[in-house]
Amino acid sequence: MIAPGRLCPPSCGDPSRPMDPIETRATDRGWTSLAAARMRSFWVAKLVGMPACFAAFFAVYFLLLNHPRSAVTTVPLIAADGLVPFLPWALPLYASLWVYVTLAPSLLDDRRDLLSYLGAAVAISLAGFAVFFLWPTCVPRPAIDWSVHPTLAHLKTADASGNAFPSLHVAFAVFTAVWLGRLLRAMGAGLAPFLLNWLWCMGIVLSTLAIRQHVALDAISGALLGAAAAIAHAHFLTYLRTRDAIR
Repeated sequence: MIAPGRLCPPSCGDPSRPMDPIETRATDRGWTSLAAARMRSFWVAKLVGMPACFAAFFAVYFLLLNHPRSAVTTVPLIAADGLVPFLPWALPLYASLWVYVTLAPSLLDDRRDLLSYLGAAVAISLAGFAVFFLWPTCVPRPAIDWSVHPTLAHLKTADASGNAFPSLHVAFAVFTAVWLGRLLRAMGAGLAPFLLNWLWCMGIVLSTLAIRQHVALDAISGALLGAAAAIAHAHFLTYLRTRDAIR
């Protein structure tokens, strides 16, 4: 298993430290083989835990959505909103978040990394839920005939474009992109998977605007939340690595 500090290859740490077995495998084996081995670690916990986390998240999300504690505020449009046209075909990209967010935790093969990742995801959720509870928001109603787009109409009926600010869709996309990027580097995946990771993240972010589920201020605040969580989590893992090194 990999200790938290070993998510980063030797070149970004102490160059005098010998390469450990996991890092040697990242060099000697194809990164896809290493990724498959990582996914097999704690596979039962991942298989059960991730759907359970999704279920708990949506239970709280829809409770806050359907029972706002005060008047719902409409998030205003800004100039950036006019840069993204309405693109109904972006719905599958929007929905792909729920595949995308499973990738990083699936590639973790250390118990402490998994638990700390769960803690960071819970922190993002609680931060968003606190805003939704204290300041319920929604997006402006666009001049679109949703009956022409029945699949999108179903989404609008279920989600109601509420719980808008910050966009947790964007927050989790950015948080995942940072973590997945670190894991791809640690496995020696190369440039193409690294770029694909960030293109997927950017596509998800833009899709929230393109299907009019969020506005730019929602996306910006969500991106800041996800980035802040990723930075705080990285510092926490660095602290754990340092503490273990001096023991």
